[in-house]
Amino acid sequence: MSSAEPNQPNDSNTVNDTANSAVNYNEKQIKFISPMWRHFTYEEVNGTKKVVCKYCRKEITYTTKNGTKGMHSHHNQLTGKRSNTDESGGSILATHQFNYDDSRTDLAKMITKHDYPLRIVEHEGFRHFCQGLQPFFRPICRNTTRSDVMKLYGEEKARMMHFLESIQGRIEITTNMWTANYQKGYMTVTTHFIDDSWQLQSRLLRFIYVPCPHPAKKLTNVLIDSLLDWNIDRKLSTLTIDNCSTNNCMIDLMVEKLHFNSLILGRSLFHMRCVAHILNLIVRIGLDVFGHGIEKVRNSCSFWTTTCGWM
Repeated sequence: MSSAEPNQPNDSNTVNDTANSAVNYNEKQIKFISPMWRHFTYEEVNGTKKVVCKYCRKEITYTTKNGTKGMHSHHNQLTGKRSNTDESGGSILATHQFNYDDSRTDLAKMITKHDYPLRIVEHEGFRHFCQGLQPFFRPICRNTTRSDVMKLYGEEKARMMHFLESIQGRIEITTNMWTANYQKGYMTVTTHFIDDSWQLQSRLLRFIYVPCPHPAKKLTNVLIDSLLDWNIDRKLSTLTIDNCSTNNCMIDLMVEKLHFNSLILGRSLFHMRCVAHILNLIVRIGLDVFGHGIEKVRNSCSFWTTTCGWM
C-alpha cells in the first residue's frame, strides 16, 4: 500500500492547480472596456501585473477581483490636483479643479487677443493639442466659439460702460474713416479721458463698417448711434476729426442732434481739427513744390547706375 500511495492523486494539489489555472485564464481574458483604460496602460513589472498612469507614471497593482476601482480612485485624485513651481524651481502639488466654462472663456480671450480665425478650434492639430493638455476638454465648433466671443464682448462692454459712467470729467472723441484693401469703409470711434487718478486713458469703442458712399448725413447717423449706444452723448467735451469739407458738414449736423446745454461753451470748443492731418497736408503741398526736381534726381541716379553696369 505504501508503494502505491505516491501514485494516488492529492485532492488539495488538484484544487490548487485548478484555482491557479482559473486565475491565469481570467487574467488573460481582460477586456479593456472601462473608460479608465484611456488614461492607464497595462504592464507587467517584475512578474507583477500592474497598470501605469499615462500622466504621472504611477504604478497601481491590478487584479481582476478589484477591477478598475484603484484606477478610478487615482484618476479622481489626479484630476483635482496640478503641478506648480515653487520659488526654487522645484515642482510642488497644488489643488486645482478643472472648469470647462472657464477654459472656453480663456479660449475666446486668446482668439480675440491674437486675432486668430474662428476655425482654429476645428483644426485637427489644435484639437489633438487640447486633448493632450486636458482630456476632459470637449472640442467646440466655430459657431460656438463665435457665441463665446460675442458673450465676452458683451461682458467687457458692460464693464466699460460702468467705468465711463463713473468718470466725473468729460470725454473726448476721436473718429476717422479707414478703407480696407477691398474698398470697404470702416469708422473708428476712440475715447480719451482723464480718470480719477489723473491718468490719461484711451479706449477704442467701435470699429464700424460703413457702406459706400460716405456723405455727411450717413457718417453723422453712425456716430450718433455709437454715442447713444455707449450712453456718453451728454458727457462729450470735444470731437477731433480730419480737416475736410465732409467732416465740417458732419459737425453741423451733430450739433443739431446733440443737447445744446451738454456742450462746453455752447459748442464753441466742440469741433477740433486733427493736427497730424493738417501737418500731413502741409508736407504734401511742400513736396509738390519741388517734386519735379526730385524726379530729375531719381532719373539721374537711375541713368548712372545703369551706365556703370554697361562699362
